[in-house]
Order: sequence, then C-alpha cells, then structure tokens
Amino acid sequence: MRYVSQYLADAVLMAHVLFVAFVVGGLLLTVCGGHLGWAWIRNTWFRGVHLAAIGFVVAQTWLGMVCPLTTLEMWLRIQVGQPTYEGSFIQYWLHRMLYYDLPAWAFIVAYTVFALLVVWAWVRFPPGRSRLGGRDCAPSPRHR
Repeated sequence: MRYVSQYLADAVLMAHVLFVAFVVGGLLLTVCGGHLGWAWIRNTWFRGVHLAAIGFVVAQTWLGMVCPLTTLEMWLRIQVGQPTYEGSFIQYWLHRMLYYDLPAWAFIVAYTVFALLVVWAWVRFPPGRSRLGGRDCAPSPRHR
C-alpha cells in the first residue's frame, strides 16, 4: 500500500504541473493563435475551461486557500511517512518547476495579473461559433 500512495502522490503532482501548463500554455496559444488566425483558439469549451481554471486559482489565492492538489499530494506523502516535497525523481524535479518560496502577496499579484491577461485575450480573441457547419470555432477576422 505504501507504494500505491507514493505513486498516487506523484500522479497528483503530475496533474498539478499539467494544470499549470494548461493555464500558462493556454494563454500563450490563444494570443499566438489569435495573431496567426488559428480558428481552433476560438473554441468555446477550451476558452471557457481555461478562463475557469485561472479564475479558480485567483479566487483561492485571494481567499488565502492552499491549492487542493497541493493539499492532497502532501496528505498522500504523509501517509507513506515521506517528508513533503522530498522523495522520488519525478517529485523532486516537478517540485522545482512548480513551487517558489515567495511571500503570499507576490502570488496574489502574479495570479491576478495573469488572470487579467486571460480576460484580455478573451476580449481580444473572443470565442465563438462559426456559421459553417456549426463547428465550435469562428474564423479570425483576417480569414473571413
């Protein structure tokens, strides 16, 4: 059972890193795709989930909450008698990429500014439906 909790903790950490990659990469792809005329960046589901993801991060930060993924991962590591944020190779390297020792206000500012950039991208490159075949993407203004 010990190894199961270890693997689950690593899986939670991997999910956390993928969540961060989605939030950061989603904004980068939206802005680049908006400028390059990629129709898929206007997909309503993608954009809605992306906006909700950063909204959740900002809300929990402003409320002073610890991320539920962090809480779950630390609980799993404690269950196997492992100090938090030490352990396997995967854990070691992913933690180095994800966690920083900064004051809480720095995260509040960074997450809020990032969320404002996501909202700006939503307005600048709005999601929508095309008129062709009901697909969930609208062509960019340059390609109409």
